[in-house]
Amino acid sequence: MFGIFLDNRAVPGLGVPRLACWHLYIVRTTDHSLYAGISTDVQRRFREHLAQGRKTARYLLAHKPQELAFSLAIGDRALALKVEYHFKRLSKGEKERIVDSGHLIYDRDTGRIAISAGDSLPGATHKSRE
Repeated sequence: MFGIFLDNRAVPGLGVPRLACWHLYIVRTTDHSLYAGISTDVQRRFREHLAQGRKTARYLLAHKPQELAFSLAIGDRALALKVEYHFKRLSKGEKERIVDSGHLIYDRDTGRIAISAGDSLPGATHKSRE
């Protein structure tokens, strides 16, 4: 199976590895800033940030994590990286609107994020948090 990235977990009952689903997640810190990252296991990754150990993101060593504010299944790693890149370039107000609404609209090819209700992107996917 060339060209497909698999995680090391098996599908129950089949013993066959399944495709890894990547998520965009947003952590709110104690100083009210927002940190965005991607992971295949959001809860595990958030616990790693809370532990303030070796696997904690550098930003979260200085800005202590308070809560997992938002997470959304994106799909493959390449698309998740694109969506994360575009999310990090939004203004604080735009990021807060996404977190507060629980909705994120992004282009499935470019990862570009539509930031207002009137925005639409060709190939856009509208998703709500899990």
